[in-house]
Amino acid sequence: MVDKFVGTWRMISSENFDDYMKALGVGFATRQVGNRTKPNLIVSLDDQGCVCMKSQSTFRTTEIKFKLNEPFDETTADDRKTRTVMSLENGKLVQKQTWDGKETSIEREISDGKLVAKCVMGDVVAVRTYVKDA
Repeated sequence: MVDKFVGTWRMISSENFDDYMKALGVGFATRQVGNRTKPNLIVSLDDQGCVCMKSQSTFRTTEIKFKLNEPFDETTADDRKTRTVMSLENGKLVQKQTWDGKETSIEREISDGKLVAKCVMGDVVAVRTYVKDA
């Protein structure tokens, strides 16, 4: 089921991301860079059934490797240290991050051939859309 997410995805739009980063507690300077950065998202599978998700940009590259439904430690692009769980829910790849008593989720789904990432922190929602590179 994760197979449909495998590939290299190029960001084409980002809506409300500054407000989302504010809700996360990201500082002004990092938000400025984050708003200008259009990362590629590279999703792959290895032989052990681990999923690798790499976010690549000129600013920073982050990479996480995980098995579905198994908690792991993640250091995010904005340097938060989170406990993260990835799961598949109704065809969506859902990433739940918890840190310092807070929680955010990123729901990724394939819609009309695009990868749509919905980032939710409280009542703040950002949507980032990617297209698959050929």
